[in-house]
Amino acid sequence: MSDSSPGSPGRRTVLCGVALTGAAGLGLTACSGGDGGRAPAVPTAPVDLGAADAVPVGGARLYREKKLVVSQPSEGDYKAFSAVCTHAGCVLTSVKELEADCTCHGSLFDTTSGEVLAGPAGAPLPSVPVRVENGRLVAGPGD
Repeated sequence: MSDSSPGSPGRRTVLCGVALTGAAGLGLTACSGGDGGRAPAVPTAPVDLGAADAVPVGGARLYREKKLVVSQPSEGDYKAFSAVCTHAGCVLTSVKELEADCTCHGSLFDTTSGEVLAGPAGAPLPSVPVRVENGRLVAGPGD
């Protein structure tokens, strides 16, 4: 059974409109479904993430403000991914060992491959090039 009659806005449209009205655009990302055709949230220029040793061997670190997650599955082997959930565009909220969590809707990702471990996300996190320069992690395209 549908929650809207023909010609009337759907529940999702109304809820998104309310969110946009009350939050001046903050609800926009959360109201998009799937990837909405938007480009992956990956850096277009190099991003300095700080000291490489801030990412533990066998673990990961979330750089929430930079919208990146970096893991170091084995010593000196860094993997970086967009920290924007592929389900609805929320930024991941936490990491534990080698898993990253999006508490918006419960998706869970592997920080060594970007693969989805638990949905509703259906697509992996986009990979981001990462390298160590002078003891610092730099993510994104090279110079």
